Amino acid sequence: MQNKGLRIAACFMTSALLFSGMNIDAFAIEGTGLPSAGIDFFLSTDATSVKSLTDEGTAGKETDVAATDNAAVKESGEEYQEIKDEEVPLSQSGELEIAAIPKDIVIEETAIASMDKTVPQKERELAAKKEEEGFKSLVIAKVNDYVNIRSIPSEEGDVLGKLYDKSVGEFVEEENGWYKIISGNVTGYVKGEYCVTGESAVSLAKDVGTRIATVNTTTLYVREEPTTESSVIGMVPIEDQLLVNEELDGWLKVDIEEGKGYVSMDYVTLSTEFVKAESKAEEEARLAKEAAERRAAQEAAARAAGKSSKSSGGQNITPPVISGSGSELGKSVANFACQFVGNPYVYGGTSLTNGADCSGFVMSVYANFGVSLPHSSAADRNVGTAVGGLENAQPGDIVCYSGHVGIYVGGGQIVHASTSKTGIIVSSASYRSILSIRRIF
Repeated sequence: MQNKGLRIAACFMTSALLFSGMNIDAFAIEGTGLPSAGIDFFLSTDATSVKSLTDEGTAGKETDVAATDNAAVKESGEEYQEIKDEEVPLSQSGELEIAAIPKDIVIEETAIASMDKTVPQKERELAAKKEEEGFKSLVIAKVNDYVNIRSIPSEEGDVLGKLYDKSVGEFVEEENGWYKIISGNVTGYVKGEYCVTGESAVSLAKDVGTRIATVNTTTLYVREEPTTESSVIGMVPIEDQLLVNEELDGWLKVDIEEGKGYVSMDYVTLSTEFVKAESKAEEEARLAKEAAERRAAQEAAARAAGKSSKSSGGQNITPPVISGSGSELGKSVANFACQFVGNPYVYGGTSLTNGADCSGFVMSVYANFGVSLPHSSAADRNVGTAVGGLENAQPGDIVCYSGHVGIYVGGGQIVHASTSKTGIIVSSASYRSILSIRRIF
Protein backbone atom coordinates (compact mmCIF):
# COMPACT_ATOMS: atom_id res chain seq x y z
CA MET A 1 0.00 0.00 0.00
CA GLN A 2 2.83 2.36 0.89
CA ASN A 3 4.60 1.71 -2.45
CA LYS A 4 1.33 2.27 -4.30
CA GLY A 5 0.86 5.62 -2.53
CA LEU A 6 4.38 6.67 -3.45
CA ARG A 7 3.76 5.80 -7.10
CA ILE A 8 0.58 7.89 -7.15
CA ALA A 9 2.37 10.83 -5.57
CA ALA A 10 5.14 10.54 -8.11
CA CYS A 11 2.59 10.62 -10.94
CA PHE A 12 1.01 13.77 -9.57
CA MET A 13 4.41 15.46 -9.26
CA THR A 14 5.38 14.47 -12.80
CA SER A 15 2.09 15.78 -14.18
CA ALA A 16 2.52 19.07 -12.35
CA LEU A 17 6.04 19.52 -13.70
CA LEU A 18 4.94 18.69 -17.25
CA PHE A 19 1.98 21.08 -17.02
CA SER A 20 4.13 23.92 -15.74
CA GLY A 21 6.52 23.52 -18.64
CA MET A 22 3.87 23.66 -21.34
CA ASN A 23 3.71 26.49 -23.86
CA ILE A 24 -0.05 27.18 -23.80
CA ASP A 25 -1.43 29.96 -25.96
CA ALA A 26 -5.13 30.88 -25.77
CA PHE A 27 -7.19 29.11 -28.41
CA ALA A 28 -9.23 31.93 -29.91
CA ILE A 29 -12.84 30.86 -29.75
CA GLU A 30 -15.17 33.74 -30.58
CA GLY A 31 -17.21 34.86 -27.60
CA THR A 32 -14.89 33.28 -25.00
CA GLY A 33 -11.59 33.99 -23.37
CA LEU A 34 -10.94 30.32 -22.69
CA PRO A 35 -7.60 28.68 -23.57
CA SER A 36 -7.20 25.10 -24.72
CA ALA A 37 -6.35 23.97 -21.21
CA GLY A 38 -3.97 21.03 -21.00
CA ILE A 39 -2.96 21.18 -24.68
CA ASP A 40 0.44 22.37 -25.78
CA PHE A 41 -0.80 24.07 -28.95
CA PHE A 42 0.58 27.35 -30.32
CA LEU A 43 -1.51 29.56 -32.62
CA SER A 44 0.45 31.89 -34.84
CA THR A 45 -0.67 35.51 -34.43
CA ASP A 46 0.41 36.56 -37.90
CA ALA A 47 -1.20 33.71 -39.81
CA THR A 48 -3.48 34.26 -42.77
CA SER A 49 -7.17 34.73 -41.94
CA VAL A 50 -9.50 32.17 -43.42
CA LYS A 51 -13.27 32.65 -43.84
CA SER A 52 -15.05 29.61 -42.44
CA LEU A 53 -18.21 28.25 -41.04
CA THR A 54 -17.43 25.89 -38.17
CA ASP A 55 -20.82 24.93 -36.79
CA GLU A 56 -24.45 26.02 -36.61
CA GLY A 57 -23.49 28.70 -34.12
CA THR A 58 -21.36 30.48 -36.72
CA ALA A 59 -23.51 29.98 -39.80
CA GLY A 60 -22.84 32.67 -42.36
CA LYS A 61 -20.43 34.64 -40.18
CA GLU A 62 -16.96 35.61 -41.30
CA THR A 63 -14.60 34.06 -38.75
CA ASP A 64 -10.87 34.56 -38.63
CA VAL A 65 -9.24 31.17 -38.14
CA ALA A 66 -5.56 31.49 -37.37
CA ALA A 67 -3.41 28.75 -38.85
CA THR A 68 -0.90 27.05 -36.55
CA ASP A 69 2.83 27.62 -36.34
CA ASN A 70 4.87 25.67 -38.84
CA ALA A 71 6.72 23.86 -36.06
CA ALA A 72 5.45 20.42 -35.08
CA VAL A 73 3.19 20.41 -32.02
CA LYS A 74 4.27 18.17 -29.17
CA GLU A 75 2.79 17.00 -25.91
CA SER A 76 4.56 14.69 -23.40
CA GLY A 77 7.08 13.72 -26.05
CA GLU A 78 4.48 12.65 -28.62
CA GLU A 79 4.34 14.56 -31.89
CA TYR A 80 1.00 15.79 -33.23
CA GLN A 81 0.35 16.05 -36.93
CA GLU A 82 2.03 19.18 -38.26
CA ILE A 83 -0.39 21.83 -39.56
CA LYS A 84 1.08 24.49 -41.81
CA ASP A 85 -0.52 27.72 -42.99
CA GLU A 86 -0.84 26.49 -46.55
CA GLU A 87 -2.22 23.12 -45.45
CA VAL A 88 -5.45 24.35 -43.89
CA PRO A 89 -7.94 22.75 -46.33
CA LEU A 90 -11.22 24.24 -47.47
CA SER A 91 -14.17 22.28 -48.80
CA GLN A 92 -16.00 23.30 -51.97
CA SER A 93 -18.60 25.11 -49.86
CA GLY A 94 -15.88 27.30 -48.34
CA GLU A 95 -16.05 25.65 -44.94
CA LEU A 96 -12.93 24.77 -43.01
CA GLU A 97 -12.09 21.09 -43.10
CA ILE A 98 -11.13 20.06 -39.57
CA ALA A 99 -9.70 16.61 -40.30
CA ALA A 100 -6.09 17.83 -39.85
CA ILE A 101 -6.76 19.43 -36.45
CA PRO A 102 -5.93 17.34 -33.35
CA LYS A 103 -9.02 15.57 -32.08
CA ASP A 104 -8.89 17.04 -28.56
CA ILE A 105 -8.90 20.56 -29.96
CA VAL A 106 -11.94 19.90 -32.13
CA ILE A 107 -13.77 18.41 -29.14
CA GLU A 108 -12.89 21.36 -26.94
CA GLU A 109 -13.88 23.93 -29.59
CA THR A 110 -17.21 22.18 -30.18
CA ALA A 111 -17.93 22.02 -26.47
CA ILE A 112 -17.23 25.72 -25.98
CA ALA A 113 -19.27 26.67 -29.05
CA SER A 114 -22.18 24.62 -27.74
CA MET A 115 -22.08 26.45 -24.41
CA ASP A 116 -21.96 29.84 -26.12
CA LYS A 117 -24.83 28.92 -28.42
CA THR A 118 -27.31 29.05 -25.53
CA VAL A 119 -26.62 32.78 -25.06
CA PRO A 120 -28.18 34.05 -28.33
CA GLN A 121 -31.04 31.57 -27.82
CA LYS A 122 -31.87 33.18 -24.47
CA GLU A 123 -31.52 36.63 -25.99
CA ARG A 124 -33.95 35.69 -28.75
CA GLU A 125 -36.46 34.37 -26.25
CA LEU A 126 -36.25 37.56 -24.20
CA ALA A 127 -36.62 39.71 -27.33
CA ALA A 128 -39.65 37.66 -28.44
CA LYS A 129 -41.33 38.09 -25.06
CA LYS A 130 -40.61 41.82 -25.08
CA GLU A 131 -42.06 42.20 -28.57
CA GLU A 132 -45.15 40.20 -27.62
CA GLU A 133 -45.69 42.48 -24.63
CA GLY A 134 -45.41 45.43 -27.02
CA PHE A 135 -48.17 43.95 -29.22
CA LYS A 136 -50.60 44.41 -26.32
CA SER A 137 -50.32 48.18 -26.71
CA LEU A 138 -51.34 48.07 -30.38
CA VAL A 139 -54.76 48.99 -31.76
CA ILE A 140 -55.53 46.99 -34.90
CA ALA A 141 -58.44 47.76 -37.22
CA LYS A 142 -60.70 44.75 -37.85
CA VAL A 143 -63.19 45.98 -40.44
CA ASN A 144 -64.20 45.42 -44.06
CA ASP A 145 -62.58 48.63 -45.31
CA TYR A 146 -61.53 51.28 -42.79
CA VAL A 147 -62.47 53.06 -39.59
CA ASN A 148 -62.37 56.86 -39.35
CA ILE A 149 -59.91 58.55 -37.01
CA ARG A 150 -61.67 61.53 -35.39
CA SER A 151 -60.53 64.62 -33.54
CA ILE A 152 -62.61 63.84 -30.43
CA PRO A 153 -64.06 60.59 -28.98
CA SER A 154 -67.37 61.08 -30.77
CA GLU A 155 -68.88 60.65 -34.21
CA GLU A 156 -69.33 64.42 -34.17
CA GLY A 157 -65.56 64.86 -34.33
CA ASP A 158 -63.74 65.88 -37.51
CA VAL A 159 -62.28 63.07 -39.62
CA LEU A 160 -58.48 63.33 -39.41
CA GLY A 161 -57.66 60.17 -41.31
CA LYS A 162 -58.42 56.50 -41.91
CA LEU A 163 -57.20 53.34 -40.25
CA TYR A 164 -57.63 50.68 -42.93
CA ASP A 165 -58.38 47.04 -42.18
CA LYS A 166 -55.35 45.32 -40.56
CA SER A 167 -53.62 48.68 -40.12
CA VAL A 168 -52.10 49.47 -36.75
CA GLY A 169 -51.82 52.33 -34.28
CA GLU A 170 -50.29 52.78 -30.82
CA PHE A 171 -52.78 52.80 -27.94
CA VAL A 172 -52.71 56.00 -25.84
CA GLU A 173 -55.87 55.85 -23.73
CA GLU A 174 -59.52 54.79 -23.75
CA GLU A 175 -62.45 57.17 -23.32
CA ASN A 176 -66.11 56.16 -23.48
CA GLY A 177 -65.48 53.20 -25.78
CA TRP A 178 -63.08 55.13 -28.03
CA TYR A 179 -59.35 54.49 -28.34
CA LYS A 180 -56.97 57.37 -28.71
CA ILE A 181 -54.17 56.25 -31.04
CA ILE A 182 -51.02 57.45 -32.77
CA SER A 183 -50.54 55.97 -36.23
CA GLY A 184 -48.34 57.35 -38.98
CA ASN A 185 -48.93 61.11 -39.09
CA VAL A 186 -52.31 60.90 -37.36
CA THR A 187 -53.25 61.23 -33.69
CA GLY A 188 -56.94 60.85 -32.89
CA TYR A 189 -59.78 58.58 -31.80
CA VAL A 190 -61.20 55.38 -33.31
CA LYS A 191 -64.34 53.58 -32.18
CA GLY A 192 -63.31 50.61 -30.04
CA GLU A 193 -65.89 48.21 -31.49
CA TYR A 194 -64.07 48.27 -34.84
CA CYS A 195 -60.63 47.51 -33.40
CA VAL A 196 -58.82 45.11 -31.10
CA THR A 197 -56.16 45.83 -28.48
CA GLY A 198 -54.59 44.21 -25.42
CA GLU A 199 -54.39 40.39 -25.41
CA SER A 200 -56.62 40.18 -28.49
CA ALA A 201 -54.09 42.19 -30.48
CA VAL A 202 -51.19 39.83 -29.79
CA SER A 203 -52.24 36.97 -32.06
CA LEU A 204 -53.69 39.28 -34.71
CA ALA A 205 -50.46 41.31 -34.82
CA LYS A 206 -48.56 38.18 -35.84
CA ASP A 207 -50.96 37.65 -38.74
CA VAL A 208 -51.14 41.19 -40.08
CA GLY A 209 -47.52 42.22 -39.52
CA THR A 210 -44.66 41.70 -41.95
CA ARG A 211 -41.81 39.83 -40.28
CA ILE A 212 -38.42 41.27 -41.24
CA ALA A 213 -34.92 39.93 -40.52
CA THR A 214 -32.14 42.55 -40.62
CA VAL A 215 -28.66 41.12 -41.20
CA ASN A 216 -26.20 42.10 -38.46
CA THR A 217 -23.05 40.31 -39.65
CA THR A 218 -20.71 41.26 -42.50
CA THR A 219 -21.89 38.58 -44.93
CA LEU A 220 -24.68 36.10 -44.22
CA TYR A 221 -24.96 32.82 -46.10
CA VAL A 222 -28.42 31.69 -47.19
CA ARG A 223 -28.57 27.91 -47.28
CA GLU A 224 -30.72 25.45 -49.15
CA GLU A 225 -31.74 23.68 -45.94
CA PRO A 226 -31.70 24.74 -42.25
CA THR A 227 -28.29 23.23 -41.50
CA THR A 228 -24.68 24.28 -41.94
CA GLU A 229 -24.12 21.10 -43.92
CA SER A 230 -26.44 22.37 -46.64
CA SER A 231 -25.19 24.16 -49.75
CA VAL A 232 -25.15 27.97 -49.97
CA ILE A 233 -27.60 29.43 -52.49
CA GLY A 234 -26.79 33.10 -51.93
CA MET A 235 -25.14 35.74 -49.75
CA VAL A 236 -26.64 38.81 -48.10
CA PRO A 237 -24.62 41.84 -46.88
CA ILE A 238 -24.88 43.50 -43.50
CA GLU A 239 -27.98 45.68 -42.81
CA ASP A 240 -29.97 44.12 -45.66
CA GLN A 241 -33.52 43.16 -44.76
CA LEU A 242 -35.14 39.84 -45.59
CA LEU A 243 -38.80 38.87 -45.63
CA VAL A 244 -39.31 35.99 -43.18
CA ASN A 245 -41.59 33.22 -44.45
CA GLU A 246 -41.20 30.86 -41.51
CA GLU A 247 -39.47 30.73 -38.12
CA LEU A 248 -37.89 27.42 -37.14
CA ASP A 249 -35.66 26.27 -34.28
CA GLY A 250 -32.70 28.62 -34.66
CA TRP A 251 -33.32 29.18 -38.37
CA LEU A 252 -35.46 31.42 -40.57
CA LYS A 253 -36.89 30.63 -43.97
CA VAL A 254 -36.36 33.75 -46.08
CA ASP A 255 -36.90 34.99 -49.60
CA ILE A 256 -33.92 36.19 -51.68
CA GLU A 257 -33.33 36.71 -55.39
CA GLU A 258 -31.91 33.20 -55.82
CA GLY A 259 -34.99 31.65 -54.22
CA LYS A 260 -36.18 30.63 -50.77
CA GLY A 261 -33.56 29.50 -48.29
CA TYR A 262 -32.56 29.47 -44.63
CA VAL A 263 -30.42 31.72 -42.43
CA SER A 264 -29.29 31.34 -38.83
CA MET A 265 -31.20 33.43 -36.29
CA ASP A 266 -27.90 34.21 -34.57
CA TYR A 267 -26.93 36.77 -37.18
CA VAL A 268 -30.13 38.72 -37.79
CA THR A 269 -32.33 41.09 -35.80
CA LEU A 270 -36.04 40.31 -36.03
CA SER A 271 -38.75 42.95 -36.17
CA THR A 272 -42.37 43.27 -37.29
CA GLU A 273 -43.60 46.01 -39.63
CA PHE A 274 -47.19 47.20 -39.80
CA VAL A 275 -49.28 49.34 -42.14
CA LYS A 276 -50.10 52.69 -40.50
CA ALA A 277 -53.01 55.12 -40.88
CA GLU A 278 -53.39 57.53 -43.78
CA SER A 279 -54.12 61.14 -42.86
CA LYS A 280 -56.83 63.10 -44.65
CA ALA A 281 -54.21 65.31 -46.34
CA GLU A 282 -52.22 62.25 -47.47
CA GLU A 283 -55.34 60.63 -48.90
CA GLU A 284 -56.30 63.78 -50.83
CA ALA A 285 -52.80 64.13 -52.27
CA ARG A 286 -52.74 60.46 -53.30
CA LEU A 287 -56.14 60.59 -55.01
CA ALA A 288 -55.25 63.79 -56.88
CA LYS A 289 -51.97 62.30 -58.05
CA GLU A 290 -53.63 59.08 -59.24
CA ALA A 291 -56.26 61.07 -61.15
CA ALA A 292 -53.57 63.19 -62.85
CA GLU A 293 -51.64 60.08 -63.85
CA ARG A 294 -54.75 58.49 -65.34
CA ARG A 295 -55.45 61.62 -67.41
CA ALA A 296 -51.85 61.75 -68.62
CA ALA A 297 -51.96 58.08 -69.63
CA GLN A 298 -55.26 58.52 -71.49
CA GLU A 299 -53.92 61.56 -73.37
CA ALA A 300 -50.74 59.72 -74.30
CA ALA A 301 -52.78 56.74 -75.50
CA ALA A 302 -54.95 58.99 -77.65
CA ARG A 303 -51.89 60.61 -79.26
CA ALA A 304 -50.35 57.22 -79.93
CA ALA A 305 -53.61 55.95 -81.45
CA GLY A 306 -53.78 58.99 -83.78
CA LYS A 307 -50.24 58.45 -85.03
CA SER A 308 -50.90 54.76 -85.64
CA SER A 309 -54.07 55.54 -87.59
CA LYS A 310 -52.30 58.00 -89.91
CA SER A 311 -49.36 55.73 -90.61
CA SER A 312 -51.66 52.80 -91.41
CA GLY A 313 -53.67 54.62 -94.09
CA GLY A 314 -56.90 54.68 -92.10
CA GLN A 315 -56.84 51.02 -91.04
CA ASN A 316 -58.07 50.22 -87.53
CA ILE A 317 -55.08 49.26 -85.37
CA THR A 318 -55.22 48.62 -81.63
CA PRO A 319 -53.25 51.36 -79.85
CA PRO A 320 -50.30 50.24 -77.76
CA VAL A 321 -50.49 50.06 -73.99
CA ILE A 322 -48.99 53.24 -72.56
CA SER A 323 -47.07 52.81 -69.33
CA GLY A 324 -44.79 55.83 -69.46
CA SER A 325 -46.62 58.37 -67.31
CA GLY A 326 -44.25 60.17 -64.96
CA SER A 327 -41.38 62.60 -65.03
CA GLU A 328 -39.04 62.87 -68.00
CA LEU A 329 -36.09 62.53 -65.65
CA GLY A 330 -37.50 59.25 -64.30
CA LYS A 331 -37.84 57.95 -67.85
CA SER A 332 -34.25 58.97 -68.56
CA VAL A 333 -33.11 56.93 -65.54
CA ALA A 334 -35.00 53.88 -66.81
CA ASN A 335 -33.64 54.23 -70.34
CA PHE A 336 -30.08 54.69 -69.06
CA ALA A 337 -30.36 51.59 -66.85
CA CYS A 338 -31.67 49.39 -69.67
CA GLN A 339 -28.55 49.87 -71.80
CA PHE A 340 -26.61 47.66 -69.37
CA VAL A 341 -28.86 44.62 -69.78
CA GLY A 342 -26.73 41.54 -70.42
CA ASN A 343 -23.81 42.71 -68.27
CA PRO A 344 -22.72 40.50 -65.35
CA TYR A 345 -23.88 40.33 -61.76
CA VAL A 346 -21.04 40.52 -59.23
CA TYR A 347 -21.69 40.29 -55.49
CA GLY A 348 -20.58 43.55 -53.87
CA GLY A 349 -19.87 45.11 -57.28
CA THR A 350 -20.82 48.59 -58.49
CA SER A 351 -19.60 48.57 -62.09
CA LEU A 352 -22.33 48.88 -64.71
CA THR A 353 -20.09 47.25 -67.29
CA ASN A 354 -17.87 44.82 -65.38
CA GLY A 355 -20.43 43.72 -62.81
CA ALA A 356 -22.65 44.96 -59.99
CA ASP A 357 -25.01 43.49 -57.44
CA CYS A 358 -28.61 44.67 -57.19
CA SER A 359 -28.11 47.72 -54.96
CA GLY A 360 -24.75 48.49 -56.57
CA PHE A 361 -26.51 48.61 -59.95
CA VAL A 362 -29.24 51.00 -58.69
CA MET A 363 -26.65 53.14 -56.90
CA SER A 364 -24.42 53.45 -59.98
CA VAL A 365 -27.32 54.21 -62.33
CA TYR A 366 -28.54 57.05 -60.11
CA ALA A 367 -24.99 58.33 -59.60
CA ASN A 368 -25.02 59.27 -63.29
CA PHE A 369 -27.89 61.64 -62.50
CA GLY A 370 -26.17 63.26 -59.54
CA VAL A 371 -28.03 61.26 -56.88
CA SER A 372 -26.11 59.50 -54.11
CA LEU A 373 -27.81 56.30 -52.94
CA PRO A 374 -26.66 53.72 -50.38
CA HIS A 375 -25.17 50.39 -51.43
CA SER A 376 -27.91 48.49 -49.60
CA SER A 377 -31.30 47.20 -50.74
CA ALA A 378 -32.62 47.67 -47.19
CA ALA A 379 -31.49 51.31 -47.04
CA ASP A 380 -33.06 51.92 -50.46
CA ARG A 381 -36.45 51.35 -48.82
CA ASN A 382 -36.02 54.71 -47.07
CA VAL A 383 -34.83 56.92 -49.93
CA GLY A 384 -37.08 59.32 -51.85
CA THR A 385 -40.81 59.11 -51.21
CA ALA A 386 -43.22 56.18 -51.02
CA VAL A 387 -45.62 55.78 -53.95
CA GLY A 388 -47.82 52.95 -52.72
CA GLY A 389 -48.40 49.84 -54.83
CA LEU A 390 -47.18 48.79 -58.25
CA GLU A 391 -50.22 50.44 -59.86
CA ASN A 392 -48.69 53.81 -58.90
CA ALA A 393 -45.16 53.04 -60.13
CA GLN A 394 -43.50 55.21 -62.78
CA PRO A 395 -40.32 54.68 -64.81
CA GLY A 396 -37.27 55.36 -62.67
CA ASP A 397 -38.93 54.33 -59.39
CA ILE A 398 -36.96 52.03 -57.12
CA VAL A 399 -38.73 48.73 -56.44
CA CYS A 400 -37.64 47.02 -53.21
CA TYR A 401 -37.97 43.33 -52.38
CA SER A 402 -36.70 41.07 -49.64
CA GLY A 403 -32.92 41.36 -50.03
CA HIS A 404 -33.21 42.79 -53.54
CA VAL A 405 -33.91 46.00 -55.46
CA GLY A 406 -34.49 47.07 -59.07
CA ILE A 407 -35.55 50.04 -61.22
CA TYR A 408 -39.05 50.26 -62.68
CA VAL A 409 -39.07 50.75 -66.45
CA GLY A 410 -42.83 50.78 -67.12
CA GLY A 411 -45.22 48.16 -68.41
CA GLY A 412 -45.07 46.27 -65.12
CA GLN A 413 -41.36 45.51 -65.56
CA ILE A 414 -38.07 46.25 -63.79
CA VAL A 415 -34.44 46.23 -64.84
CA HIS A 416 -32.16 44.74 -62.20
CA ALA A 417 -28.90 42.95 -61.48
CA SER A 418 -30.54 39.62 -60.74
CA THR A 419 -28.12 36.75 -60.00
CA SER A 420 -24.68 35.54 -61.04
CA LYS A 421 -26.40 33.17 -63.49
CA THR A 422 -28.64 35.72 -65.20
CA GLY A 423 -26.73 39.00 -64.84
CA ILE A 424 -28.57 42.28 -65.48
CA ILE A 425 -32.00 41.57 -66.92
CA VAL A 426 -35.50 42.96 -67.45
CA SER A 427 -38.31 40.99 -65.82
CA SER A 428 -41.79 41.33 -64.37
CA ALA A 429 -41.90 43.62 -61.35
CA SER A 430 -44.47 41.36 -59.68
CA TYR A 431 -42.40 38.17 -59.89
CA ARG A 432 -41.88 38.44 -56.10
CA SER A 433 -43.61 40.17 -53.20
CA ILE A 434 -42.83 43.90 -53.26
CA LEU A 435 -41.95 45.49 -49.91
CA SER A 436 -41.99 49.11 -51.09
CA ILE A 437 -41.63 51.42 -54.11
CA ARG A 438 -39.68 54.67 -53.76
CA ARG A 439 -39.54 57.68 -56.07
CA ILE A 440 -36.49 59.92 -56.48
CA PHE A 441 -37.66 62.07 -59.44
